[in-house]
Amino acid sequence: MIRVMFVCHGNICRSPMAEFIMKKLVSDCGLTDEFYIASSATSTEELGNPVYPPARSELAEHSIGCSGKTAVQLRKSDYEKYDYFIGMDTANIRNMIRIFGSDKDEKIYKLLTFAGCGDDVSDPWYSRNFAKAYADIEKGCKAFLDHLREQL
Repeated sequence: MIRVMFVCHGNICRSPMAEFIMKKLVSDCGLTDEFYIASSATSTEELGNPVYPPARSELAEHSIGCSGKTAVQLRKSDYEKYDYFIGMDTANIRNMIRIFGSDKDEKIYKLLTFAGCGDDVSDPWYSRNFAKAYADIEKGCKAFLDHLREQL
């Protein structure tokens, strides 16, 4: 089983969008039993809060639900529990390394590197452009899934 943790600052926009987009992609391929997919925050600001309503609406536009998801914080102990930690931007990567102390097993990646670029997924909390965030995340998740399928 491949264990994937998507990570962003607050775990109410980008990382839960990635979690549920990836779950749908995996399900559509009939690979649900091959994956465990979750998401978390590097900060404590939103802990316990549900997915931000505009992010939830954007997912719903694509027939993806996220009910029951609330923000949780990434923990140092998660490093041994997951195979991949996928950050949405450079700050997420830096904060994951701070939380873990290092990335000795090279498990930390920025999502869009799988799509052939090093761009950050812009934070729709600030840009208000949830459609662009969705498109970027979907592109990254599709490329990431292609990468992972080579391992199955």
